[in-house]
Amino acid sequence: MFHEVTLLNLMSFLRLHPDTLEEIKERTNIYDTISEYVVLKRRGKNYVGLCPFHDEKTPSFTVNADKQLYYCFGCGAGGNAIKFLMEIRKEPFNQVVLELAKQHKISIKDLEEENTEILQARISLQNQLYEILATSANYYEHLLYEPIGKQALDYLINKRQLKSETISKFNLGYSPEGWETLYSYLVKCKNYPVSLLEQTGIIKPRNKGRGHYDTFRGRIMIPIKDIEGRIIAFGGRSLNNQEPKYLNSPETSLFSKSNILFALDQAYKNIRNLDHAIVVEGYFDVISLHEAGIKNTVASLGTAFSKTQLRKLLRYTDSKQIIFNFDADNAGTKAIQRMITEIDSLVYSGQVQLKILNLPSGKDADEFLKFNQNSAEKYYKLINSAPLWLGWQIEQILLDKDLKRADHFEKVVKEMMILLSKLSDYNKREYYIRHCSEILSQGDTRLIPIYLKNFQLQLAKPIANNFNSKKSKQFTKANILLEDQLLKEAEINLLKVYLRYSEYRRRISKSLEFKNLFFNTKEHRIVWTKILEIEDSHQNKNKTDKDQLSYRLQETIWESSLVETCVDQILSFSELEQHEDNERLDLIIKASLIFLEKASLKKYCYYCKIKYQMIDKNEDLVNFEYYLNEYITSKQKILKLQLSQSLSELDANDN
Repeated sequence: MFHEVTLLNLMSFLRLHPDTLEEIKERTNIYDTISEYVVLKRRGKNYVGLCPFHDEKTPSFTVNADKQLYYCFGCGAGGNAIKFLMEIRKEPFNQVVLELAKQHKISIKDLEEENTEILQARISLQNQLYEILATSANYYEHLLYEPIGKQALDYLINKRQLKSETISKFNLGYSPEGWETLYSYLVKCKNYPVSLLEQTGIIKPRNKGRGHYDTFRGRIMIPIKDIEGRIIAFGGRSLNNQEPKYLNSPETSLFSKSNILFALDQAYKNIRNLDHAIVVEGYFDVISLHEAGIKNTVASLGTAFSKTQLRKLLRYTDSKQIIFNFDADNAGTKAIQRMITEIDSLVYSGQVQLKILNLPSGKDADEFLKFNQNSAEKYYKLINSAPLWLGWQIEQILLDKDLKRADHFEKVVKEMMILLSKLSDYNKREYYIRHCSEILSQGDTRLIPIYLKNFQLQLAKPIANNFNSKKSKQFTKANILLEDQLLKEAEINLLKVYLRYSEYRRRISKSLEFKNLFFNTKEHRIVWTKILEIEDSHQNKNKTDKDQLSYRLQETIWESSLVETCVDQILSFSELEQHEDNERLDLIIKASLIFLEKASLKKYCYYCKIKYQMIDKNEDLVNFEYYLNEYITSKQKILKLQLSQSLSELDANDN
């Protein structure tokens, strides 16, 4: 029956028993669920992060672990863990529930007994795969201590200098050289179906002829486990110069290299206690560090460190501090650069506190621990003094560069500019701009302001010329308040002219419509809407004179006392009565429209900036370039409007 009914077809007529649904809800932790997709930081009793359902720069997405609910104050999305998974994965209720049941090993009960049996059969398939892999690991481990495994055991004890407890803790084993050793054991001795063995990735079909062969032969076997400690794959290290030196299981329904971190099942509690995680390059780096007592360590599996892997780690650290400890050689440096590129949207936005540790003499963690006395203590000291990722990036830019040479100097400045331009956090960017300026000054403090000014002109976010950040922030706030006040006055003037002078109404309404402009102040939008409603009730708008339009406007405003006050301001014509000449009114209309257009462009500019900063240009270059170009074009339009505004003000003063 299982083979005849697919899982998707089955879910279409699944009717879950209430007890099953209740158990799934109880066993599903909302923090663990959501932190797979959102970087969450503790804030009081709750957790906050950037909402995955709409674009935002300031976190408004909240998770309440006590109530097991989430809510976004920005877009209104909310619900429990099941609702979140339905929305984020775009999957139906039954599919999400079934996946959660499998994840938590919950028996599915359907209101119809036949469906329950089919579902249980589907879930039991996974359990069979887990069982085969566990049996294989036990077999490999057994062979390690047999005469056939002597070379492998000597390698672990003498060359890797591992204790027997460590070898046992990580369930290390040995796969013999024979082509069908494991295959014969599992099929002939354990009677496992060949089709299931294939699904685990431990055997492969022969290219020519019938039969299968073992995936791993003549290797130290390292079981790879999920967070619950179940074996899902293997890593194999060759003993006799066989290539590749390290070999992982192929991708299967249980195993995806980009989603799994080696030893996370043993490390996550220590990561939580120490509030930071260490990511190293290889299996034996992790194993040696754990043996030395540094147990908050994991490794990626030969691929670039992915966002999924990062989010898994961030679930266990409130400080969101991750340390990359890779080899200091060219290969290790390139690997770190690839990792930063892979997770750059989280790194540049400051959601991750990433540090880079390069051990002295180019050693990896395993070598460092073997050749140093009190190595664990020394390792911790190096961890504490490791530079943040941006400081490390700047160090890489300066490698083999002579700043006294013009070509080197120019290259360093260009690379610094590219690096700094990606930072979205204002304070962090300001700090590193000054840091780079100090480096470029080469000890001559008189040059620092010059380099600061150069960075200021070329980067999207300028910094203050003086170094008093408090005054700078106050100045910025004062500018924003002034801009807001001038915009409100411009909107009031535009409404005043519209009400007082019927001959200008068509020009104002056409300008607003043509440029797709709107009033930014809520009260002004309400007034404008009412004006349009009043005019729509007349066949000829221009025949609606000032007094009639004003009277009807006062009569229809009922929303709030705030709007009534606003209407009183608009209807006070005294300021305009003394400037009734056409030239002056033209300038008032022009200046007011410029304010509205600037406000609209600034909002669009901000939107485009957020969009291109969130896009990985390596994955979506077309949209990245589109939003970046839109951002630059909008900036240029704003500058032109400011120039036009200045000229209008000069004309007004001359009059």
